[in-house]
Amino acid sequence: MTATIEIDHLHVVRGNRTVIEDLSLDVVPGRVTGLLGPSGCGKSTLMRAIVGVQVVAGGSVRILGRDAGTPSLRHEIGYLTQVPSVYGDLTVTENLRYFAAVTGSPEERVGEVLAQVALQDAAGQIVHSLSGGQRTRVSLATTLLNRPTVLVLDEPTVGLDPILRADLWQSFRELTDGGATLLVSSHSMEEASECDDLLLMRDGAILAATTPDELRERTGENDLSRAFLAIIRGSEA
Repeated sequence: MTATIEIDHLHVVRGNRTVIEDLSLDVVPGRVTGLLGPSGCGKSTLMRAIVGVQVVAGGSVRILGRDAGTPSLRHEIGYLTQVPSVYGDLTVTENLRYFAAVTGSPEERVGEVLAQVALQDAAGQIVHSLSGGQRTRVSLATTLLNRPTVLVLDEPTVGLDPILRADLWQSFRELTDGGATLLVSSHSMEEASECDDLLLMRDGAILAATTPDELRERTGENDLSRAFLAIIRGSEA
């Protein structure tokens, strides 16, 4: 199976500090891959490299067989940053209509993505007046407008209550059922069980590329947080 995301010996330096030294991985299509690790381990830097907005010092990153940052990929990748990237002085609907025009998405997609992220009741509100979790969902809605083939989501569930978080993961599953590939980062191992595949990251390196069941079997731990700790201790031994 050809990988959707192929990274080979990636090396990234930011501010005279090596963030990622020598990282290689593949992300297979049609699955939810969780990129999990503590804050500051390099997850966001890796995601920026994947979407082509991070200067890299070495190695290669290819998406759908093309180099990261290739202009033809812009309408095939949806990227959600940790900080909501929408206009605070516009309403939710105005933001979505604007981004629909930018991406060439049909007008009916606005209502569809509003429902997908459960923001119909806030459609007419100014974004600046929303909660942090609601603003995150507006940003997520903008990434879904043009039905991207690949979604790179940096901490998409931060600030969401358990019910909305569960609804969002259900939406992610529906996206992969429709053929999309998702790379979702989190610092919470509670979300690992929602993923098909796991990339466990620490200090700029991938400690394990596995699945939730494989991780439990490998470590003998049913709790995935303890399983990750077992992997960390094993790498330090």
